[in-house]
Amino acid sequence: MRIDVVTLFPGIVEPALAESMIGRARARGIVDIRVVNLRDHASGRHRVTDDYQFGGGSGMVLKPEPLVAAVEALRTPAARVILMDPRGPAFSQRVAAALAAESHLILLAGRYEGVDERVAMLTGAELLSVGDYVLTGGELPALVVADAVTRLLPGALGGEDAAARESFSSGLLEPPQYTRPEEFLGAKVPAVLLSGDHARIARWRRRQALWLTWRRRPDLLAEAALTPDEMSLVERFERGQTLDDVEDEGHGRDPVG
Repeated sequence: MRIDVVTLFPGIVEPALAESMIGRARARGIVDIRVVNLRDHASGRHRVTDDYQFGGGSGMVLKPEPLVAAVEALRTPAARVILMDPRGPAFSQRVAAALAAESHLILLAGRYEGVDERVAMLTGAELLSVGDYVLTGGELPALVVADAVTRLLPGALGGEDAAARESFSSGLLEPPQYTRPEEFLGAKVPAVLLSGDHARIARWRRRQALWLTWRRRPDLLAEAALTPDEMSLVERFERGQTLDDVEDEGHGRDPVG
């Protein structure tokens, strides 16, 4: 996969792309991420990329010419152009999965008070938002998209099923995770995780994920793929029962920490 990030500030983007999972994926050729300086596509002696907005108002707006020129220079037949913009639909794991199926993404990072409206119209760019808040520019949102998409590419995380086990991939939040030591400041790792019974551990993790999602993000349950037994558990939660009230059939009560 190829991802182009078009920005006025490559120095914000490039260091993040050199580290951790995304840096390893680039080094191994799993993803080809290129950081493009918007000024390289601006014309004139001073390579101006922004100007005052028509109609008055504070702040500068990115001009259409350099952004359109950048897209046209980078565009391939399969390219999908995305403008990071708070007015766009919300980015989600489902959107990340859809984008990971593409072969080429061009991510446009806005700046200042925004981007000339004609950029999206002339390039066919889709608007995409990472949240209902204001940031200084589109570089961090572009990095969020690049990271979320890259980790879904085969081989990026090392294990083929690694991404499938993470929050939102199954429609639920991730269950609690523990490592050594088995006891720390009086807090113990749940006994079920030390049992070696993989089926029982998987059941415990799934129930924990269901419980945490119901408590913290109940909105996700509407689209989660739940079994009849899991739907019954949710109904019990709604009636006031807790996960401690739910017995693990055949094993007694599982400690939940």
